This record gives sequence, structure tokens and C-alpha cells, in this order.
Amino acid sequence: METYKVLMMKRTYYLFNDGRMSRKDNTLCFVARDKDGKEQAAKYIPIETIDTMYVFGALDVNAALLNYMGQRHISMHFFDYYEHYTGSFMAKDYLLAGKMQIEQTKAYIKKERRMHIATRLIDGATYNMLKNMKYYDNRGKDTSEKIQQLETLRDSIAIATDIPALMGIEGNCRQVYYSAFDAIIPEFTMGNRTKQPPDNEINALISFGNMVAYTLTLDMIYHTQLNPTISFLHEPGYRRYSLALDISEVFKPILVDRTIFRVLNKKEIQEKHFDRKLNGCFLNETGKKTYMRAWEERLSETIKHRSLNKNVSYKHLVKLECYKMAKYILRDEPEYKPFKIWW
Repeated sequence: METYKVLMMKRTYYLFNDGRMSRKDNTLCFVARDKDGKEQAAKYIPIETIDTMYVFGALDVNAALLNYMGQRHISMHFFDYYEHYTGSFMAKDYLLAGKMQIEQTKAYIKKERRMHIATRLIDGATYNMLKNMKYYDNRGKDTSEKIQQLETLRDSIAIATDIPALMGIEGNCRQVYYSAFDAIIPEFTMGNRTKQPPDNEINALISFGNMVAYTLTLDMIYHTQLNPTISFLHEPGYRRYSLALDISEVFKPILVDRTIFRVLNKKEIQEKHFDRKLNGCFLNETGKKTYMRAWEERLSETIKHRSLNKNVSYKHLVKLECYKMAKYILRDEPEYKPFKIWW
């Protein structure tokens, strides 16, 4: 008699409802609460299917659950009512290595090496912004003037002498890039970039998308030997994983902005999917679910990787970026080359 092993694909779970979660044998038991506080029927999630969890509602958990998730190296990311990222539960750093910690610190301290990584990060991020604008310009969205402005600004990246100069160039590049959104998404007006709180629909989507990209990058870093608190472009600070801010810059145009263009141009998200509160504009629950559905589809898309010569998902590209940076830090590679769209 033949025995067949069933392989369960891991996935990301998004919890939008308030509720209670606990461990039950080898599954997680989630009991949602409705708006009146009444508990609904329990739902069970096999632990083997969970990659990561994003919690957007109020969730009650206990130590037994967190211990179990820690043993299985499953992360939970928490967000408040106004979509702000508030923190993560992550298991102990099971891949951190002393050598990497030392070399990563040395790469931060030595100006030449830090500037090399920071310059390449800005180069990769702005190159991918430029490719987005050229993509839509070729499809009848007139962004030619903005393309020229961004190309001119990019010329100054290579001659920047310190981190503040690089951050200034990045800010100017992003301002030009965002000013092209009105042509790419004519149904909505971008205006100035506002964050806390976002004041219109485009700003709300950018803030929400960037936050999700940050937590995705943090997850990918967690599965490498890199220390997420030691960064090169953004200054390391208290209570934040600044390396995730660094690496996510490269992928925001590819993942966040392309997802925004899709959901708005295809009218998957419309004005009814936003709420205005506290002088700000935020996605409502339906809007969040719609965006996350498009986000997951984007992450699961694959491209033929030029050097690996095989199909790789966009999600896996972020992990590969972490590996590339780690190899440069450990001096296994002479330079760090950020991911750039080649099509």
C-alpha cells in the first residue's frame, strides 16, 4: 500500500475582525466577535498552513499561543484602528550569527561601506520609480516631463558625499515621482504627500501599502542572518527595525505603487472604500481587504530570474535582496547590486 504525504502550502493570514485566538492541539482557534461583542462560531487554522499573520482588529491572545507560534517561527504584525503599524511578535532570532553582527556593525561604522550600500539603495529605488513612469508613459499617460526631471536628479546620486545629501536627493526624486501620479491615476488627485494622517485617497493607499511593505521586508530579514536594527540609509533608532525601511525602498515602486495603480485604474477600490475621520482619510475594512487581495496576487506573481534562470515570485525577490546585502556585508561579494526592473 502506497503512502502519500500531503504538502500544505503556507500562506499569509489577515485578521480584520475583533476576536480571540488560542491554541488547540496543532491548530489555532479563532473566535471572532461582531460589532455588538457577540462571539461567532470558532474557525480553525492548521499551524502548517501559516506563514505570517497580520492583525488589524483587536485580538485577545495568551502566552500558550505565543509560545507555540514562537516555536514554529511564525510572526504576527499588529496595526491599530487608524492603520498604524504598532509592533510585531516575532520568535527569538534563530538565525542571528555573531560574525554577521560584527561585520554588519563594521559596515555601518565605516563610511565608505555604508555609503556604498546607501547609494545603491537610492539608485535602485529611484530606477524602479523611473521604470514605472516610463511604463505608463508608453501607455498614453503623459509623464515625459517628470521622467526628464527624475533622470536629472538621479545623476546627482553618484556624487553625494554623505547620508543627509543622499536622503535629500531621495526626497526630491520621490516628490517628482509622486507628482506624476495625477497622470497615471486621473480619477484621483495626489496633491502633496501627507502621512500623519493621510489627507486623501492616494495618500491613504501609499501609507497603508508602505506599512505592509515594511512588515513584509521585516519578515524576510528575520529569515536571514541580518540584524534588522542595523541600517545604512535610515539612521538606526530606538524601537524600530530600520533595515526593513532601507530594503523596502527598493520594492515600494514595484510592489506598493503598482498595486495602487492597479486597484484604482481597474476601479477595484473607489471612493466608497475610504472613511474620513480625525481630519484624515483611511481605507475602510472593505478597502483594506480589497487592497490586500491585490497585494497577495502581486506577491505571488513570478518572473524569470536572470541569474538564477528560474521563475521567482516577487515575495521571494525581497528575501533574495536580503541575501545579496548579507553577502556584501560578509565580503563574499565585492559590491551590492540592488534589484532593478529589467523589463
